[in-house]
Amino acid sequence: MDIIKTIEEQQKRPNAQPFNVGDTVKVFFKIVEGKTERVQVFEGLVIAMKNEGARRTFTVRKISYNVGVERIFPINSPRIMKVEITRPGKVRRAKLYYIRDKVGKAAKVKQRVGGKVAKAIAERNARANEAAAAKEAAASEKAQAEAK
Repeated sequence: MDIIKTIEEQQKRPNAQPFNVGDTVKVFFKIVEGKTERVQVFEGLVIAMKNEGARRTFTVRKISYNVGVERIFPINSPRIMKVEITRPGKVRRAKLYYIRDKVGKAAKVKQRVGGKVAKAIAERNARANEAAAAKEAAASEKAQAEAK
C-alpha cells in the first residue's frame, strides 16, 4: 500500500487551488485538437467533490441553452490550467445533487459575503493566475527547446 501512496503523491499538483462545493467557478481547461492547443473555459456551480489524493474529482454544472450540462474534472489533471472562483457559495451539504431538479431562481445558491471572504477569494485567484503563468512559461520553454 505504501507504494501506491507514494505514486499518488508524485502525481498530485502542488499548486491545486482550494475551492468548495457551492462555489461558482471558471475552469480553464486545455484542449488539444490535432497539433493546436486552446484553452476552453467552463463556468458553473461545483455540485460535488469525490475521492481523495490523486484521484480527487469535482463536478461542475451549468445551464447552456436551457439544458443542464455537467462535467467531471480531475483536480490533479495537467490539462487544467487554473480554477478561478467567481462567486463563493454558502451551502450546508457536501453534494448538491438536488440542484438538478430545481429550475430558475430556485437553482441558485446563497453567496458568502464579507470583506474577509472577498479578500481571500482575490488572493486565491491571484495565486491561480501566477501558477497558470508559470505553467505557460514552462510549456513555452519546452516547446522552444524542442524546436531547436
